[in-house]
Amino acid sequence: MREAHLYRCRVWVLLILIGASASAAQAQLSTEDHLAEPGFWATQDRASRQEFTGPEACAICHATKFQSQKDTPMAQTLIPTRLADILHEHPTLSFKTGKYNYQIHTKGQESSYSVSDGSRKLSYPLTWAFGTSRVAQSYLFKAPEGGFLESRATYFTHLSNLEFTPARALTSPSSLEEAMYRPVGSAEIVRCFACHSTASSIGGHFDEQHLIPGVTCEACHGPGANHVTAMDSPQATKSANLKPAIFNSGHLSPADSVDFCGACHGSWWDVKLAGVKGVSTARSAPYRLVTSKCWGSKGDTRLTCTACHDPHKQLQTEASAYDQKCLACHANSPGSKMTTSHTGVVCPKASSNCTSCHMPKVNVPEMHADFTDHRIRIVKPGEAFPE
Repeated sequence: MREAHLYRCRVWVLLILIGASASAAQAQLSTEDHLAEPGFWATQDRASRQEFTGPEACAICHATKFQSQKDTPMAQTLIPTRLADILHEHPTLSFKTGKYNYQIHTKGQESSYSVSDGSRKLSYPLTWAFGTSRVAQSYLFKAPEGGFLESRATYFTHLSNLEFTPARALTSPSSLEEAMYRPVGSAEIVRCFACHSTASSIGGHFDEQHLIPGVTCEACHGPGANHVTAMDSPQATKSANLKPAIFNSGHLSPADSVDFCGACHGSWWDVKLAGVKGVSTARSAPYRLVTSKCWGSKGDTRLTCTACHDPHKQLQTEASAYDQKCLACHANSPGSKMTTSHTGVVCPKASSNCTSCHMPKVNVPEMHADFTDHRIRIVKPGEAFPE
């Protein structure tokens, strides 16, 4: 508890030092801070693997949500490389920079990652694939002596080929080994798998053998064994007030709700403490969302991540799919007046495809892709990217 208190003190001191706006951070906390609180939070370590049931157990009562969620990018954001469609559909991938030639060759169930400098060549079988074909997929593999290594080559969908893994480019590596990979420490492995898999950390230790690949039901709702037991009990059919022993983020306050998604997608404080700046922050939708003027000081249930995005369904990419969400706050016809429920003014330009103007796409160079900027605003021609 003392450590959590000291961490909060450091956070608030940092808030004063960086002069952050009260509207953006008044009620927000970092993920580390939330994890120090009692109760379940996304990416939390658990005491026992027996607390988890696996998504198939959830499917018995929640078949529709299970069927749609298992095909989402979240559910497929971590897979063994032997199952990676990207690698099987592109059996030979390569790019060259300076004297170094990077290649991933897939044959059968194995994908081999190699780097050569013209005189030497190193090659390792890949183990895990992070990400999907929506934007990019990165890879981990094992060192002969143990431990994880991160490939410096990532597959980017918009390139249909390999390039440097974001933030891992080296212009003058000191050796072939350094050109090929980056060693990943145990603490970072825990964080990476916590956001890309379910039940990966048990009792303070990374459990590679028993983790559930991808973000499945219990990653966001907490371990389900007690829930299944409660729902299977005779009392479950007799009492509507029986506590379900499961976490529902729909009951969170707006600020906590956005922070909950931000545990993996980047909360306001996570981004600030990480020192990320510029267009790269567009990758962290929760961070950008709470910097919107319409977020206010406490947020709004109509403006949380899950108000617009159902994590059990495929992401909608058409601007028109979000019009009704915008019009839940904004008056939608000329001459309409603002009300207590519709405090947003009427847009003088249009009442459709709202996000195409007010949530513009910005190019994030290291991702070789455009990201929707979730800082909702009136965009002015030629303006710099607003921090």
